[in-house]
Amino acid sequence: MLIGQGYEDAALSEEEVRDLVSEATSKINLSDQKVLIIIPDLTRSAPVPQMCSLFRELLEERVAALDFIVALGTHPKLDDDALSQLVGQPVVNGRVGKCQVLNHHWDEPETFVTLGTIDAATLHEVTGGLMARDVPVTVNRKILEYDHLFVCGPTVPHEAVGFSGGNKYFFPGISGPEVIDFTHWLGAVISNVNVIGIVDTPIRRIIDMAAAMIDRPKLCFSMVVRKIAGQAAGLSGLFIGTPEEAFAAAADLSGRVHIEWVEKQYRRVLSLVPKQYDDLWTGSKGIFKLEPIVADGGEIILYAPHINELSYSYGQWFDEFGYHVRDYYLQQWDRFRDYPWLMLAHSAYVKGSGEFRDGVEQPRIRVTLASGIPRERCEQVNLGYRDPATINLHQWQASADNDLLVVPNAGEVLHRVRTKASLTRPHPATVS
Repeated sequence: MLIGQGYEDAALSEEEVRDLVSEATSKINLSDQKVLIIIPDLTRSAPVPQMCSLFRELLEERVAALDFIVALGTHPKLDDDALSQLVGQPVVNGRVGKCQVLNHHWDEPETFVTLGTIDAATLHEVTGGLMARDVPVTVNRKILEYDHLFVCGPTVPHEAVGFSGGNKYFFPGISGPEVIDFTHWLGAVISNVNVIGIVDTPIRRIIDMAAAMIDRPKLCFSMVVRKIAGQAAGLSGLFIGTPEEAFAAAADLSGRVHIEWVEKQYRRVLSLVPKQYDDLWTGSKGIFKLEPIVADGGEIILYAPHINELSYSYGQWFDEFGYHVRDYYLQQWDRFRDYPWLMLAHSAYVKGSGEFRDGVEQPRIRVTLASGIPRERCEQVNLGYRDPATINLHQWQASADNDLLVVPNAGEVLHRVRTKASLTRPHPATVS
């Protein structure tokens, strides 16, 4: 079953959304069943309040239990106030009405159950020989308490997998560290610019393999959210089916509305990061989605005066080894192989493409933070610094030309150059 509707230049009406959700849920026998709905956190743009309200309206009196869990991945947990903002209704002691609204306790080992293992030989084949190791598949054991699992989240270009959405809400959304570490480092080895905005990637195939080990019926509500000129962000598409088919349909539309094609690369790009991203860990999406359009030797300036922290979950790792290009790690793999691969991956995504030759790091571009993170810390972690007070946004926007591009609300729309398909190639070395 796949049902859905999408527009490139319009938004779905509330009636259209309701009809789609009603049609999809009416086709499933949910009487006396327990349903768990996986939803994104506040770092994703999506009409979560609208969808949660619909689920409660259509299902709460029909099922034995209807609960929500936030696909935090490794993001900070949300308190009741933040959960209330997320679902659009007051959450008290983790409940809204009859429904629990659960955090994913990713930092507690007892959270997880092991479903199986993806073996090294399979991963060697899937990755084209880039990486090979046995990867245990662990996921939040709460899913085993429910009869049906719903996924409800947006699809946009994503640096580590190609496009977000679908089974990504299980892995890494509510998964243990093993699949998270492997897939993110694989994405870094292939490189951001060769993964982001690609529907069929080795990382997506691995995530789908892991999700196939979950022995519960799964229904995915894949949303495509975008801002239309003169309007607030709206739901341009909603596709409902298995996680694989709903994702494919949503990614097809996202590829048409979330990728902006430009004719040339720019020497300087000013990336204006919205306040929904409150640390560099999340705000660096304003780097990933703009790296492809920065010229060799050019600069991305991440303008985010509200960001004061590298990562609320993992800042200590970046204080220890900083941000470096992929080859800095690959050519010193014996030194870094025992660090969390997720941290190494994020470091390489932020620093961007580049080389490491004869002990000298040669980034392709410069990455400068114009944020609340002080100069001393930026320099300590190998990033550039600029006082955000020295940037007059009106003047910069007025002076944008062939060498300067100012990008508002950076983080969701991928920018690519029409005539330049790729800036890097996968590293040939096997990582294990």
